[in-house]
Amino acid sequence: MRTVTLIAKPGCHLCDDARAVVEKVAAETGAAVAEQDITQDAELYDRYWEQIPVVLVDGEQHTFWRVDEQRLRRALTA
Repeated sequence: MRTVTLIAKPGCHLCDDARAVVEKVAAETGAAVAEQDITQDAELYDRYWEQIPVVLVDGEQHTFWRVDEQRLRRALTA
């Protein structure tokens, strides 16, 4: 099973937009979804603070800021 991880923070409107795309595409493709709060993890904060939201596919960075629905779908079905 593929896993999509959303790295986000509370109160982030881009994170909300990314979450909607991730949840939709994951539901269509059968991928699992995980979410991590950047404010609760110093390592994530240091690594991704200027890029959130960040989307990982199977632990590898897929995109940041805006999530392209078609690109994510292709990544999960390839």
